[in-house]
Amino acid sequence: MTEWVNAEVIDIINWTDSLFSLRINAPIANFIAGQFTKLSLNVNGKRISRAYSYVNAPSQKLLEFYVINIPDGKFTPKLLKLKPEDNLMIAKEASGFFIIKAIPKCDNLWMLATGTAIGPYLSILQQRDGLERFKNIILVHAVRYIKDLSYLLLMEELKEIYQGKLHIQTIISREKKHGHLHGRIPCLIKNNLLEETIGISINNDNSNHIMLCGNPQMIVDTQKLLQESRNMYKNMRDKPGHITTENYW
Repeated sequence: MTEWVNAEVIDIINWTDSLFSLRINAPIANFIAGQFTKLSLNVNGKRISRAYSYVNAPSQKLLEFYVINIPDGKFTPKLLKLKPEDNLMIAKEASGFFIIKAIPKCDNLWMLATGTAIGPYLSILQQRDGLERFKNIILVHAVRYIKDLSYLLLMEELKEIYQGKLHIQTIISREKKHGHLHGRIPCLIKNNLLEETIGISINNDNSNHIMLCGNPQMIVDTQKLLQESRNMYKNMRDKPGHITTENYW
């Protein structure tokens, strides 16, 4: 059973009409970068909760979550209306195995995300634990419009910190902008454009590992493509593979 603790809203950052970040303080248990938790509100006498990945590193006191507002949803419109010093509930214990220690030995770690699923990667990259074993880390963020790249500044700051190890690639699907790839992640892997742009090939010789987080259809399509065209398989705790995905529950 979930143990809930009280959280205080510190700030809400409105990035676009539909994207916002929630920053809170709460006495949670220690978590591992890449994990997720649950936020909860009392709506009309009923507790409603949703799962969100931490954007902040475990070493940072302020807890941060990247959220897309669903206008007719039961939860996010209420979340968006919160003000500083308002309260909500958060699960004390984090969940999930989308963490670096679950990744098998490899040279090149690909972090592929759509939309708000960039969150766990930012947590991992800000924490930096265990990343010294990779020669290259490729962070790919795919969004619909350039305005949706809310954390691009932070991504660029992290790139500087990693001094050549971290490669950043943004993808925009509904407009074309200089400096950004255009299309969808599976298509850009299929036509080799993503790899050609980065300068690193994706293959199954154990030098590459793919982390996938975001739109369920993107995950399904990318896994299928990698399995059929690159002979790459899902990473399991009892059977190491080439692809790690996040499952929220």
